[in-house]
Amino acid sequence: MADFSVVGGGVGGLVVARRLAASGASVTVFEASDHLGGTIAQLDLGGLALDAGAESFAVRGGAVEALLAELGLAGDIVAPAPRPAWLQPVTGDAVPLPATALLGIPADPLADDVVRVVGLAAAGRAADLDARPVGEVPATLGALVRERHGAEMLDRLVAPVVHGVHSQHPDELPVARAHPALADAVVSAGSLSGAVARLRAAAPPGAAVAGIRGGVNRIVPALADDLERLGGAIRLGTRIDDLAALEGAAVVAAPGVATPAAPGRRIDLVTLLVEQDELDAAPRGTGLLVAAGAPVAARALTHATAKWGWLREAAGGRHVIRLSYDETPADPVAAAVADAQTLLGVRLPVVVDAAHVFWVRPAAASVPSDVVVVGETVAGSGLAGIVAHAERTAAELLSR
Repeated sequence: MADFSVVGGGVGGLVVARRLAASGASVTVFEASDHLGGTIAQLDLGGLALDAGAESFAVRGGAVEALLAELGLAGDIVAPAPRPAWLQPVTGDAVPLPATALLGIPADPLADDVVRVVGLAAAGRAADLDARPVGEVPATLGALVRERHGAEMLDRLVAPVVHGVHSQHPDELPVARAHPALADAVVSAGSLSGAVARLRAAAPPGAAVAGIRGGVNRIVPALADDLERLGGAIRLGTRIDDLAALEGAAVVAAPGVATPAAPGRRIDLVTLLVEQDELDAAPRGTGLLVAAGAPVAARALTHATAKWGWLREAAGGRHVIRLSYDETPADPVAAAVADAQTLLGVRLPVVVDAAHVFWVRPAAASVPSDVVVVGETVAGSGLAGIVAHAERTAAELLSR
């Protein structure tokens, strides 16, 4: 008889199951589909093995790095190229994102690279608003930025960055999830900009994200193999509709079922493999985030071969470009090619291969208090948050 039954074989489910099995518990993972990992999956394009979904993870907290070390993948952790990301504003040419910021929130609203994005008038209003005394910190990042830096700073700079990182508007993102120390830092610093400056100064040197040579998707088979080595069982193609019928304690790691009241959020991703020597110079750094209202449908573009050295070597002179959409284009590949040309400022006459995938980001979980849940519905969309939450959940279950 299993001590624990884990429903859902995404990364959250695999992490909690592996940790439970490592303690000596008997664990079975039930996955309704024919594959593990959920949106963390491999995409084969033109002979290249790429990430179909997430291609990086946040290094803050160290949860993913610690897990990769246990899985024997520490030597394959790679940092992105030290090139800036850019922003495509509503009007005008693309510009590099401000250098000293947190999710687009600037440490100095009047810095030249901030003024270049939002304009001098909006930057001045942000400085004036942030000079006021700090009261109660709002619950969401959008409300906090709107209160301390103004609506223009929120719409023109912060919202595109947050949307690119978290796939949601700042009004939907709790301050604690954006950064667990941000609220306290605002109070202690007496301003939002001061809080950002302190948090940036306290952050360890280096990139805020990292990847895995060969793709982040490598974490899925590594987790599955280690789980089975530890005695855990995996049942693919097995849908669970009644938790009460399971053996042992149940842990739900499957996304909630979409309903009209909570439909989730569909994300479309188009990956292009192209030949274009002009892209060797990385004209838009590692990619662009796109402000709402800009003259393209894409919400973000990643120049993956400019971002990751291992992929640049594997691509052999070709370039990998990823574009994400909140609304599905009628012809996703054609739209992606047109948007990429606009955003990058170069023509793409040779498209070697292309792929379109999509997934639905589940709405936040609403479950009975006696049901243990891990995964994106409770931990958010980032891999670092999902792994850290699953590890904490496993520790709590083992302590009972």
